[in-house]
Amino acid sequence: MRCRDVDGRRLYSIMMLSLLLALGLALASRYSTNSQASPENPSVITPGKVIPQVQCAANPDQSYALLVPSSYSPGRPLPLVISSDPDARGSDPLELQKDAAEQFGYVLVASNNSRNGPWKPRFEATNATLIDVQKRVPIDLDRIYFAGFSGGARASVQLALLCKCAAGVFLDGAGFPGGLSPASDSLFPVFSTVGILDFNYGEVVQLQDALTTAGYPHWLRIFDGTHQWAPAPVMTEAFAWFRMEAMKAQREPRDQSFIDAQFEKSKAHANSLEQSGDLLNAWRDYLQIVSTYDSLEDTKAIRATADALGRDKLVREALKRERNEFAEQSSLTANITNAISRPDSPARPSVEDRFSVKDEILHLRLTADDEKRPEKARVYKRAVLQVFIMAAEVGSNFLDAKSYERAIQAFDAAAAARPDSEWAWRQLAVANAYSGRSKEAFAAIRQARQLSHDPPALEKWLNTEPAFDRLRPTPEFRSLLGRS
Repeated sequence: MRCRDVDGRRLYSIMMLSLLLALGLALASRYSTNSQASPENPSVITPGKVIPQVQCAANPDQSYALLVPSSYSPGRPLPLVISSDPDARGSDPLELQKDAAEQFGYVLVASNNSRNGPWKPRFEATNATLIDVQKRVPIDLDRIYFAGFSGGARASVQLALLCKCAAGVFLDGAGFPGGLSPASDSLFPVFSTVGILDFNYGEVVQLQDALTTAGYPHWLRIFDGTHQWAPAPVMTEAFAWFRMEAMKAQREPRDQSFIDAQFEKSKAHANSLEQSGDLLNAWRDYLQIVSTYDSLEDTKAIRATADALGRDKLVREALKRERNEFAEQSSLTANITNAISRPDSPARPSVEDRFSVKDEILHLRLTADDEKRPEKARVYKRAVLQVFIMAAEVGSNFLDAKSYERAIQAFDAAAAARPDSEWAWRQLAVANAYSGRSKEAFAAIRQARQLSHDPPALEKWLNTEPAFDRLRPTPEFRSLLGRS
């Protein structure tokens, strides 16, 4: 989901205050006489293991997940990757990144407070994390990387653009924040990755052309998945590529054996795409191999292969089909998006409007399930996921604004797009309860209960959710909890 945008000047002020505080602390320690001293709070460090929750010493309300590689030595600064999860689940990216961090010697952190929503809390959480980890582990300030998924990807770009301190940015499932595009006045390496069924697939793929035009070093990897953090092998590829870029920028010593090995792996992957008939993505791979390795290896043969594929009729046709797919996805979702989120929608949508939206979503979902042509099925599945994410985000915004009837319509749409989503049914129950629709709230709770994989967590939610305060004394609510 996209983070909500705020006024650019206010965002800039928030960012600069936050980052100057954190990075200023690090710069001061770098030049101090005891910069190689032992960390102040080493007790939480267990090299090679993800620590799910490290409480910030100076701000106990903030915490983050931490991994320090087994190669850790108190006197040797290490590169740092700061990940941003859209739902503030700090351990999630670290579990996927830990093998790469072990292999290449990165420190990993991810806030448990930074989530999609207003910018200020997100950057305060990043600031607290940066300050605290520098007190525990020596960090190489020439190699600070920002990584993020979905709204966290957009936040990571914003951090890198404003702090001008990034050695690289890892973008997963999203591109630049709304209203911003790659510009040549602040360049950093960008590793982009996206699932083949991700609703943001088109955005991430098309971002590569803009990065090329602006002069950003960049690499794209597409994986088999939806809107999700990339799998561990992609993380390993990304961290290896960042090492390559660090060597090119003289941020770390050049290791020719490492460069040679990565060059061979990259060529093998591109060749496998070509042999499988995926000529479009093989062409893209060959182009980025030339761009990355041109000053490091002999890329003459790779360049010739890329040039030949670029002229191939099959590649040009595949590129045209892909662009048509992006346009078709937009067309499939336009009516639904407008009906749910347009500013001039009535505060209380009619029953007819709600059923019309649900019918259109149901038709889209069934078409996606029944479509036998893989290229068409991809488009429909991306469209369904786009509707779900959009409806979930819009519904959350309406819920925050206490526009409960419009929240009901949005969460109804989310549940129609993903009837297996316990979260969607929970939110629909909350919106119905706040609007006084007890019968509908109970029905949504029952659906959530059927889908729940964690009954204790669901019961805790039922007992603590403020929306249900007026329902708890009723016999029907007590029966949901198994009480008489």
